Amino acid sequence: MNGIILSLIAGVAALIGGYAAFKSRSRLNLALGFTAGIILGVVAFDLLPEIFSISYEQALNVLWPMIALVAGFLSFHIVEKLILIHHTHETSYSSHVHPYVGVAGASALAGHSFLDGMSIGLAFQVNQTVGVAVAIAVIGHRFADGFNTTNIMLLHKNTPKQARKLLIIASVMPVLGALTAMLFNLSPEILAIYLGFFAGFLLYIGASDILPQAHSKGASRLAIGLTILGAVFPP
Repeated sequence: MNGIILSLIAGVAALIGGYAAFKSRSRLNLALGFTAGIILGVVAFDLLPEIFSISYEQALNVLWPMIALVAGFLSFHIVEKLILIHHTHETSYSSHVHPYVGVAGASALAGHSFLDGMSIGLAFQVNQTVGVAVAIAVIGHRFADGFNTTNIMLLHKNTPKQARKLLIIASVMPVLGALTAMLFNLSPEILAIYLGFFAGFLLYIGASDILPQAHSKGASRLAIGLTILGAVFPP
């Protein structure tokens, strides 16, 4: 039940991020900088120790979760480049603007939201602490993805009404993902490998998407400070 509630909060975070894109961006870089720090902290201080603990208890070679971590990082990098939805640098779209491209990109982000919800549900199968830590990381980058969902739709000349529809879909997906995760009961070994994959994904999201957005208008000492604070803030 906790996973469902937190996935619902993740959906609300996506809505807030999306509507922030309609309003003002003046202080958004500070929130994104803090979010990137939280994601780094969750990976370093929650996910990796839990992976090592499960591997030790289950006599699992820790190499497998680490391979999964690298695979998670590279998989999302490759997928992002192949389907051309790298939404961090808006200028890359300046010479190729079509409404259907915006819909395709926003739909991909909605599918990503579903996987985030599943990650919350599966993390609670490990234990409460890991579940909450993963949920915090997901909630943070759901805000960023909600912002990007609106941006990519408007950038490609879709109407605000169309952008809101995709934003609502993206906000519902985490809950559906968490409900789907309840249908699975994974072994500790598989959960350790999955946590490794998800850790790689989080590292990619933080380094490739959220941090560049936080500093897209130049380095800010306050944004850097909030990134450091987010990293050491106990989730």
